[in-house]
Amino acid sequence: MVKQNSAKAWLLAARPKTLTAASIPVMLGCALANMYGHFQTVPAILCFLFAFLMQIDANFINDLYDYLKGTDREDRLGPERACAQGWISPAGMKKGIAITTILAALTGICLLFYSGWEMIPVGIACIIFAFLYTTGPYPLAYHGWGDLMVLVFFGFIPVGCTYYVMAHDWNMSVTMASLASGLVIDTLLMVNNFRDREQDAVSGKRTIVVRLGAKAGLILYFLLGLAACWCCFHFITEGKLWAAVAPQLYLIPHIMSTLKMARIGKGKELNAILGETSRNMLLFGLLLTLGMVM
Repeated sequence: MVKQNSAKAWLLAARPKTLTAASIPVMLGCALANMYGHFQTVPAILCFLFAFLMQIDANFINDLYDYLKGTDREDRLGPERACAQGWISPAGMKKGIAITTILAALTGICLLFYSGWEMIPVGIACIIFAFLYTTGPYPLAYHGWGDLMVLVFFGFIPVGCTYYVMAHDWNMSVTMASLASGLVIDTLLMVNNFRDREQDAVSGKRTIVVRLGAKAGLILYFLLGLAACWCCFHFITEGKLWAAVAPQLYLIPHIMSTLKMARIGKGKELNAILGETSRNMLLFGLLLTLGMVM
């Protein structure tokens, strides 16, 4: 039994397991900065903090507005949500969103001392799109834009900006690492959408899997991971052979998860694939990071 608005309720609402997706891009950005001799400890810590706060903020926003839209129904297959379960009241969640947004903004302001005022629009975009993902007259997640948002906000922005605040530069390695990060993290969204395709169709949530079908979703899940590995071959041109080769080991568990996902097909059992996917993409991030710093 979870007491409403308790510390346990807020911990569950924050969905700490999703912080893996927030940490991987920053980790890669730090590895890039180290590779080019620009790594700095304090801005690295601030980047991690900003990423974690924005991930938690997005989780709170998603939890509240999916509940208000009626998307989190009794037939929900995914992990339980705080508002739908009554763990957090809607009014309490709104306060939590406000506090987390302010803390993220303050962290972003601290980062300006290392980057520059040109990063202000990026920080504002992160906050705005955290809301636009599930709110407003045109919620992006409900119109099939979720995968693009992952590429941008779990790829190019966190990887690139983590590197930029330390190096004040951008190069092809940053681009390819950003693309790899976004692609591999999108596998997490893909398996979510694959699992929820029938419920999403009823709710009017037009994800790529709803639009193209389950078979296409399964193929895309596999191809996203494969493409992320292909991006790593760029590092051969930088003389970083391990950064090109080591991430290919990720394909072994990724293929196994894809086959298991195809075998299960539908239902709550796919939550096991969700956990495997989170583990797999963390493995990918660690292998690429180690490859860059070796």
